[in-house]
Amino acid sequence: MEPPQLKYESLAERLADLIRQGVYRPGERIPSVREMSRQQGVSMGTVVQAYVLLEAQGWIEARPQSGFYVRQKVDEILPQPQPPSSPPDPTEVSLHELVMLLLRDSQNQNLIQLGAALPNPEYLPLEKINRLLIQAARQGEAAIHRYQFPPGLDKLRVQIARRIVAAGCNLAPNDILITSGGIEAIDLCLRAVCRPGDIVAVESPIYFGTLQTLEVQGLRALEIPCHPNEGMSLDALAFALQHNQVRAVLVSSNFSNPLGSQMPDEKKKALVDLLNRHEIPLIENDVFGEIYFGGKRPLVCKAFDKKELVLLVSSFSKDISPGLRVGWVSAGQFQQQVAWLKSTVSAASPTLAQYVIAEFLASGGYDQHLRRIRREYARNIELMSSAVMRYFPAGTRLSRPAGGFVLWVQLPESVDALRLYKVALSVGITLAPGHVFSASGQFNHFIRLNAAEFNYLIEKALETLGNIVKGMTAESH
Repeated sequence: MEPPQLKYESLAERLADLIRQGVYRPGERIPSVREMSRQQGVSMGTVVQAYVLLEAQGWIEARPQSGFYVRQKVDEILPQPQPPSSPPDPTEVSLHELVMLLLRDSQNQNLIQLGAALPNPEYLPLEKINRLLIQAARQGEAAIHRYQFPPGLDKLRVQIARRIVAAGCNLAPNDILITSGGIEAIDLCLRAVCRPGDIVAVESPIYFGTLQTLEVQGLRALEIPCHPNEGMSLDALAFALQHNQVRAVLVSSNFSNPLGSQMPDEKKKALVDLLNRHEIPLIENDVFGEIYFGGKRPLVCKAFDKKELVLLVSSFSKDISPGLRVGWVSAGQFQQQVAWLKSTVSAASPTLAQYVIAEFLASGGYDQHLRRIRREYARNIELMSSAVMRYFPAGTRLSRPAGGFVLWVQLPESVDALRLYKVALSVGITLAPGHVFSASGQFNHFIRLNAAEFNYLIEKALETLGNIVKGMTAESH
């Protein structure tokens, strides 16, 4: 005869049943130890033992200073998207018409926004930022009305230099130049190292804004396939360098958009070493670097840069305020060229925006803010992933981001993502079709979803999308 269950085992079994039944869904926080003790009429010690058992069984996970959350069971997760087989030749970029449509859609308040990779406004430190804006206006300092010519506001560059130490970089404030957002920083870096007609090796898939910059400058994109977890294939890149005159390489080593992949540290070092041997500049976009779901801030490729060939780009648009348009770049041996280009393109970035970001960083509230949004975005990623699993048809594949707030979805091959985009618009939903993430049209049955927000309306929108995709799949049979 089996021994009777202990109290904590019985409680763990009841909670596991609730998770199976969907009472607690993947990504959702379960009651605290104290709350569960009160609800179930058991001691807090019994609850702790039950939670430890559930964690060991893979039902839940503990998040520091946050509590316990339901995990997605590994055997229930959809397979990840397949890496592309990149075209052998560089590709002219021409995507601007579709991109402009997507940007137009992102401003339409009547649409459920699953397209543009915009942060959740509820997670931005708006009250603090607004107080700092009012404070600056009341003080009436003449300094906030002056140009801050390159490299930009001293106080802000000092704060950035202090923060980037956690990513493995020892930069002086003079190594940092302030830009009007990350897109301008990438634009300046490409102008500094390339000329029209040059070949730039890029991730595939890659953020469409970067492809737009290449198009405007008349550069050719050589797409390098990416692993959904580890980013750019170094073997494919090495092959490409042997057969093409690549002028620069562009990567997002931490939480790329749209894959959400994170390149391991040893691979970052290998990438830098490979490019150093060829004397090729690396433009590294780290705009999502602070929105990580792991235990510590990941390193950047710049941390392994011995020849000053890495141009590191980031911004505060994803975590503090997209509207302030504050970015920055540390361009190594190209710093003076980038500073000169900045002065000719836009003279200076807005002084007030630089002042407000600098004050916010110096106040000490930034880390607390980051801890909160990391928890929330990780939760929303899990909730949206779970919804895609429930509502989309067999054959769907799904990325597993290690940070950021976007999901990359591979649909059955018979589904045309551009057609899906148009049908979704007709029912009040916007998304980003895979067409815009490649210059060579490799991702026609992929979509990117913005998971910065998750609520009832978004879940119903995903259910609607899933039904549309099912219908399109059925048509092909």
